[in-house]
Amino acid sequence: MATETQELQVREKQEVKPTAEPTKPGLMFTPAVDIFETDREITLLADIPGVKVRDLNIDLKESVLTLSGDVAPFEGADEQDILVEYEVGRYFRQFTIPEVIDQSKIDANLRDGVLRLTLPKLEKAAPRKIAVKTA
Repeated sequence: MATETQELQVREKQEVKPTAEPTKPGLMFTPAVDIFETDREITLLADIPGVKVRDLNIDLKESVLTLSGDVAPFEGADEQDILVEYEVGRYFRQFTIPEVIDQSKIDANLRDGVLRLTLPKLEKAAPRKIAVKTA
């Protein structure tokens, strides 16, 4: 029985060209995301390495979810760059979210460079089994 092996491919940060005029100088990146859905919620995982909680903004307005976060340079004022391969800048991504989300119960957790956003569905939007009666 033959088994296939796959190498993990490193995905570099992808720079995004903003569609509007930027108000801040610097690079802008699109974070890689995975989105999962169950009967009760939608879960979004976004890779945003280097973003600290204080530099992360999550906004949901008129069914548009906006994620943005800044990555600041790591070197100190008294340090000199010798080699720099890790680019700093801003992560930015937007999603259209269905109206079936209970906005008051959205949960966000940032750990090890991964944002986990849980978007619970409204109770009325959750599927339910309907009993059939005989006449």
